[in-house]
Amino acid sequence: MAKIRIGLAGCGFVSELHMHAYRRVYGVDVEIAAVAARGDHVVDFAKRHGIPTTYRSFPDLIADGAIDVIDICTPPNLHASMVVGAMRSGKHVICEKPFAGYFGEAGDQAPIGRHVPKALMYERVLADMEKTCGAIRDTGRLFMYAEDWIYAPAVTKTAEILWATKDKVLFMKAEESHSGSHAAHAAEWAMTGGGSLIRMGCHPLSAVLYLKQVEARARGEVIGVASVTCDVGNVTACLKPDERAFIKASPVDVEDWGTLTITFSDGTKASVFSGDMIMGGVRNLVETYTSGGALFANITPNTHMMSYQTSEEKLASVYITEKVDRKTGWQYVCLEEEWTRGYQQEIQDFMQCVATGREPLSDLALAFETIKVCYAGYWAAEEGRRVAL
Repeated sequence: MAKIRIGLAGCGFVSELHMHAYRRVYGVDVEIAAVAARGDHVVDFAKRHGIPTTYRSFPDLIADGAIDVIDICTPPNLHASMVVGAMRSGKHVICEKPFAGYFGEAGDQAPIGRHVPKALMYERVLADMEKTCGAIRDTGRLFMYAEDWIYAPAVTKTAEILWATKDKVLFMKAEESHSGSHAAHAAEWAMTGGGSLIRMGCHPLSAVLYLKQVEARARGEVIGVASVTCDVGNVTACLKPDERAFIKASPVDVEDWGTLTITFSDGTKASVFSGDMIMGGVRNLVETYTSGGALFANITPNTHMMSYQTSEEKLASVYITEKVDRKTGWQYVCLEEEWTRGYQQEIQDFMQCVATGREPLSDLALAFETIKVCYAGYWAAEEGRRVAL
């Protein structure tokens, strides 16, 4: 089997997670051949990970004829153009979430999150995604959607049980929340395409859409999203500066609280929540209630290991879990976080797909549907009504 050569676009937090996973791929010969980013930190990243080639521009990266796969780990507003550019250059593509979004057009009043109607955003996002999907299909190359929740062991076991029991999924409740993003671009719609709902809520949203399709295939049914309701808000706007010691979110024109409810075509429901005001680390949860039981996928926090410690200083070199503001007291220690959250399994699947030509578990259809439902939610929230899909 020929070696698969990867080119990374971006060298931030997500790229670090992907590098951890690439080093653990088995059965496929994989090399990280190059990395591209505009800042000087790309040189340090490449040196730290033993990557032989660095580029300062994306066009230079995709022009490298030795690269087979482009792994896009850049801010969301760059994803669509990079996906199309890379695939038209003959590369397979891994794209981090979200797949697409509305980031503004000429003539939009700024900030766009306050002034551009969400119904118009929905219309434009769908049109743009259709064009992007058409361009992807025309290339004949593989598109792999980097949605790690689909590969998280707790979610894959949920899927296995649903497939085995063929029970009807009546209701799902899912969440990703934490104390807010450190990234400055997370505050602006023009950079992220929305707030907590698309930045974090896209993960549990993809999970419930995926699990509902597992149920549909197991039962021989056709199930789609019939309608969406939603509510969003900026709940931390009421805080005084001295009350923001542990809240990192500082929205300009995006939400820091969002709840979206899906009604499926079979009449069943799913609710997705995301918030930037949740203390105690990242909450990654999916609850599934069926005609024959209940399944709780506690990705994080979980009780694999719990710790009670009294000295913050002694724990300076110890990693507990993402987004905790302290290490003392009772803590839920996340063991093998990249495995628990599905990053290793995700990259393993993608590399096997490139080697064999099969489609990934997390595919273009899931990427498209996640954004479609999310923007229908934004539309529903702004107009205070149910949006039919």
